[in-house]
Formats: sequence, C-alpha cells, structure tokens
Amino acid sequence: MPQTTTPWNRLISKKRFETTDPKYSTDESVRGEFQRDYDRIVFSSAFRRLQNKTQVMPMPESDFVHTRLTHSLEASVVGRSLGRIVGKRILERHPELAHEKHIQEADFGDVVAAACLAHDIGNPPFGHSGEDAISAYFLSAQAQPYLATLTAAEKADLQQFEGNAAGFRTLTYTYPAHCNLPGGLSLTYTTLATFTKYPKESLPILQGTKNTSEKKYGFFQTEKAWFRNIAQELGLLNKATGGEVFYHRHPLAFLVEAADDICYRIIDFEDGLKLGLVPQEQGMQLLRQILDDNPNRKSSLSFYDWREEIGYLRARIIGKLIEETTAIFLEHEQEILRGTYDQPLINELACKSVLDQIKNLSVRLIYQNRPVLEIEAAGFEVLGGLLDACVKAVFHPESKHHRKLAALIPPHYLQLPEGTAAYERILHITDFVASLTDQAALGLYRKIKGIELPRMY
Repeated sequence: MPQTTTPWNRLISKKRFETTDPKYSTDESVRGEFQRDYDRIVFSSAFRRLQNKTQVMPMPESDFVHTRLTHSLEASVVGRSLGRIVGKRILERHPELAHEKHIQEADFGDVVAAACLAHDIGNPPFGHSGEDAISAYFLSAQAQPYLATLTAAEKADLQQFEGNAAGFRTLTYTYPAHCNLPGGLSLTYTTLATFTKYPKESLPILQGTKNTSEKKYGFFQTEKAWFRNIAQELGLLNKATGGEVFYHRHPLAFLVEAADDICYRIIDFEDGLKLGLVPQEQGMQLLRQILDDNPNRKSSLSFYDWREEIGYLRARIIGKLIEETTAIFLEHEQEILRGTYDQPLINELACKSVLDQIKNLSVRLIYQNRPVLEIEAAGFEVLGGLLDACVKAVFHPESKHHRKLAALIPPHYLQLPEGTAAYERILHITDFVASLTDQAALGLYRKIKGIELPRMY
C-alpha cells in the first residue's frame, strides 16, 4: 500500500520526549499514547494547583463559582467532543491514516482533551492580571539592574510575561536545570504542539496582526529549540524570515482555542448570572437567543427556578456550538493545513453577534466588577513584592535577610550550576512565583512583609 501524503500523516505522531524507540508508534499501553498524556497532566502538581487559581472571581466564597481547575476540566470535555467529531471525518477523508498509522477517532479526541486540560497550567496567581503584574515588575526600575546582561528576547520574555509560554515550560522542563534535556511530563509531540496556540517566540512583537496565532507567544528562550524540534518532526509550516522560531499552528490547536472560547463565554456568564452580577432576564434572553428555537417549540421539561433552567440552556448551547464549530473546522480543513486560515473558529458561528454581546456584558459586569478589580490591584502588589524579594534573595546571598528569604524558596528552583546566566536564574524565580496559588501567594507575601506571622506548632 502506498504511503499517505496528507499532512495528517506527520501531524498525528505518538513520539514523545522520553524515547526515540521506533516501537513508539505501535507498542502502546491499553490506554493509548494520547490518553497517557491526559492522565499525566491530571496527576501533575501544576494541574492540581489550578483548583486555587482564579477563573472568574478571585478567591471565591461561593462553591459553584469556577476555578481554573473546573474550567480546564470542562474545556477538556468540550475539546474531546470537538476532536472526536473532527477525527471521524478526517479518517473518512484519509482512511490510510487508520490503515498505515493505526490512528483512531478517539486519538484526535484524546489529543485535544489533553491540550485543553493543560491550556491554563502555566497561568500565575490572580488570573490574567497576574501576567500583567509579573510584566510590570520586570519593567520597573528596581528590576533593571538584574536585566542588564539579558538579550532583547530574554527581556521580552519577562517584560511581556505570557502564561502560555509558562505552560509550555511546565509541560516540558525538568529540574534541576543542568540536566539540559527536554522532559517535564514527557508528553507526545502532537499534544505539545496542539497545546501551543501561539507557536512563536516573544520577538518580534507583531503589533496589529489579524492572525490570531501571532497575537501572543508560546515559549521562552529556554524552550524554543525544543519547540523547533517538535515543529520539524510534525511538519509544521515555518513562518520565520530570519533565525527566529516562528511556525503556523498545529491544526488541532484551533479546536483547543474553540473549546476554551465556548467554555469561558458561556460558563463564566453562567457564573455571573448566579452571582447576581448579570441581570437575570437580560442574561437568560441572550442564552435563549443562541439556541434560536422555533417559537412554536414545546418542551416537556419544567424547572424549579431560573437557576435550574440555566443548566439546561447551557447544555443545549454547548452541544449546538460543538456541532457548528466542527463543521467550520472541516469546511476549512485544507486552508488550515496550508496555513492560510488563522482566526478563531467561533468567529464564523451563526450566533457570533450574541456571543459578542455576552462577552461585552461579561467584561463590564463580571470581569470589571469592583471586588474583582480590588483583588487584582492587590495582586499587583503581592506578585511584584514576591518577585522583588525572591530576586534579591538569589542575587544578594551575602545578606542574612536575603539568605532567610532564599530558605523559603523550594530548593529545586535554586539548584543551578555555578556561572548560570542571569536570565535562567530569574526565570527559575519567576517559575516559583507563577506556580503559587492565589492563597499561597497572598499568604507568603503577608508573612515576608510581617503583616501576618506564621502559627507556631
């Protein structure tokens, strides 16, 4: 049988960092290689910490409000459905994938689900404002002496800090650093590429670009060579005009983006309704508009109250959006494979105007709610204060005060060979601060500032 020439032949690969053994494509566990990726993420400490990281409301008191953990789990469920539906059709179009590479529709679902599960794994405390807080510290005057020897790209990594790049580092980096080998969770190349929604390094910054995959960056300078290896192995299309690492997305990354978009648009809005931040009637009407039901449609269901009805509407809406999104992806399959399609799939949904209304209402009434803004403002002080204290502890060990601070940092963030460049030393400290949960960051800050003393047992 002749070998297939479709790009999917290389794009769906079971190769992973831990092995170059040619048996990787056939010698699988019962779970399958991509399900192993999913399971490794679930059992990682970085994933577990998402349970106390902000999604909508920082440090919520209400049990039903989503955290990064529940959001990631829900996005992975939507992503699995998107991947399986797309996978079934791709295998119908390219049956040689099943015959020659033993790829199943479940593999597509598992890849997208795993990437969705990890999509926020690098986010720092206090949501997206945490990224801004880290960037602001490294743009501040007190940080400049420590950045003097860094290259422009290394400075950009810190001064335009990106949770997506921190996530790629979390998935691929192994401590201590002197191992100098890729590792982390040892995921497959396909899952790592699917995870990477922004397959470029921090420079150049492409101001005003209309291509969604160019609006941010996806890996730090320390991981760019590893991403290049992944891209070359999978046959990702190269965008670089010079020596930078810059590629077109893996096609399945569009499904990860769509799953995230669907969940945060609909489920964050649901949280806002239940918290009383969004007017009930206005919010319910927008959700019903997405379904666009026939006015004569009769339902046999009855609800105890409007909160119960929201759950029913949400389930139907997500099912509808999954169906429409997969149809859009499959319609544009060839453009995506050629690199001529680069926009969010939800931009082409029939209900886009309603989703935009929901987004605008969410920004105004939920994300810019006063308690949210107050906690995010406090987060700037907390993260900036932690970074300043920890960086000084690393670069000024002669001070007794700084030595005591360094003793509070887990040792694997400090285990670097003598002579390690300032960039990597700073990045290790940033890894530590970004890894903290909202509560852990706040608690550590209060303790080192003397606002709160630890309990003595």
